[in-house]
Amino acid sequence: MNTKTANKTQKVAKETIRITGSEAIIRCLMAEGVDILYGYPGGAIMPVYDELFKFKDQIHHVLTRHEQGAAHAAQGYARISGRVGVAMATSGPGATNLITGIADAQIDSTPLVCITGQVFSHLLGTDAFQETDIIGISTPVTKWNHQVTKASEIPEVLAKAFYIAKSGRPGPVLIDITKDAQVSEFDFSYEKCTGVRSYTPIPKTKPEAVAAAAKLINGAKKPLIVWGQGVILGKAEAQLKAVVEKAGIPAAWTILGASALPTSHPLNVGMVGMHGNYAPNKLTNECDVLIAIGMRFDDRVTGNLASYAKQAKIIHFDIDPSEIDKNVKTDVAVIGDSKDSLAQLLPLLNDNKHESWLQEFKDLYDIEFKKVIKDDLYPTKEGLTMGEVLKQINIESKGNAAIVSDVGQHQMIACRYAEFTTTKSNITSGGLGTMGFALPAAIGAKMAAPERDVVAIIGDGGFQMNIQELGTIFQQQVPVKIVVLNNEFLGMVRQWQQLFFDKRYASTEMTNPDFITIAKGYYIAGKRISKREELADAVKEMMDSKESYFLEVCVEKEDNVFPMIPSGASVSDVRLC
Repeated sequence: MNTKTANKTQKVAKETIRITGSEAIIRCLMAEGVDILYGYPGGAIMPVYDELFKFKDQIHHVLTRHEQGAAHAAQGYARISGRVGVAMATSGPGATNLITGIADAQIDSTPLVCITGQVFSHLLGTDAFQETDIIGISTPVTKWNHQVTKASEIPEVLAKAFYIAKSGRPGPVLIDITKDAQVSEFDFSYEKCTGVRSYTPIPKTKPEAVAAAAKLINGAKKPLIVWGQGVILGKAEAQLKAVVEKAGIPAAWTILGASALPTSHPLNVGMVGMHGNYAPNKLTNECDVLIAIGMRFDDRVTGNLASYAKQAKIIHFDIDPSEIDKNVKTDVAVIGDSKDSLAQLLPLLNDNKHESWLQEFKDLYDIEFKKVIKDDLYPTKEGLTMGEVLKQINIESKGNAAIVSDVGQHQMIACRYAEFTTTKSNITSGGLGTMGFALPAAIGAKMAAPERDVVAIIGDGGFQMNIQELGTIFQQQVPVKIVVLNNEFLGMVRQWQQLFFDKRYASTEMTNPDFITIAKGYYIAGKRISKREELADAVKEMMDSKESYFLEVCVEKEDNVFPMIPSGASVSDVRLC
């Protein structure tokens, strides 16, 4: 993105004061409404932390136990609140430790501003202690990045960073600030950025495109909506619901789109994708008009592109023009903000019902229920299933909890079976698939929405990737609920090894520590269960707790997640076993 041209600004502070670059950073953050940030101090960022100490009554810094945890916590904060998450680290390894979280935010369109310290500018390029080219490293995984070498640049650059991170299709921004820029003084004033020349975050929606979309939808006999996170990011939940109900169209979701429409809505037909529901996957290749809203046709949704919805007319609503025709050729592209585009579409739609078409989804759901769902949620075998744990959480939360899942089998089970009544309730690592995401992300989510129950659903593998963030929970007294579904395997990898590698379980069996004792070491109450008759009381005790709580559920070791579309197969080839 070229952002070196002039930018439009709106003054929010007229006074000029003589301060250091470090104090300017803190004042910029406060001017942008930042009340919480996550980070880890070190030599090259120490002047900023010294200023943070002086402003600790106005801005709360959360000391995570690893910089990756800071980035993921900032993601969780942003995902549940819709605000920009902020993370901070020192140079060298501190900065590079942020990269996985930044890459995760980039592919999942999460607004972050990450601030890193850097060595003195005269040392750049000399391989100084803890010097890394974080600008070069982060360029492929940021929406924008910039290195500041003069204190006077700080206000304009940070204003631009927040504007770029949150505008249009959101994403992460990294600002690298040399130590001399942090300690030098200058005359400070702050102006919020309201635009950058050559950057158009929200393209103007063309009425003729909306009209063409409406014409196809009104003429359709078997329309299908697939919505993604763009609906949530665009705050278009009400508009989506109105379109779905007026046109009577079955609607399915990607994992990042979950919760935009309540799970119980009669036209919500479930999840698409590799482990999505049978009906929406199967009927993607039978619909006559496919309406994609705020989703990007990634490979886990489409399966084999050569056979994906070839019979259908494709309508694609998206804010990002680069997504149009990238993977799936569209017949009508409606580029623009989803809230505005759907609001324009609504009055052009005919009142309609597609009862026989909807019945096809219900019939296929019945097949899935008998072959998969019944055994997941109402098992008769001895061992506990992941699905029945989610069912019990639904009972206690009444669908009002925010579910933060890690990556693996438990993630797919959580996305399939968690019930949602409120938007921004399904927080997970979608595109990057980052194990270790859930625990720190749950911290950020709970701190951003303290009034909500936040439940982290994690596997025994992913839990150990950022297990140290139990220390952050303890120090900050964050009352998150942590559920580890322990099958003593890297379950999703093991499933693939079973199905596609002749059961050669190479390096996937886990020899785990005593998780309850570890949690106890951080003064977090916990319980381990392995029997069905223990489940209801244990989940109730967890959900009733006003403090953080750790629940380990020992589940069947070799259960698989179905339905499943094998990698590279058509969505029509979705397997139920």
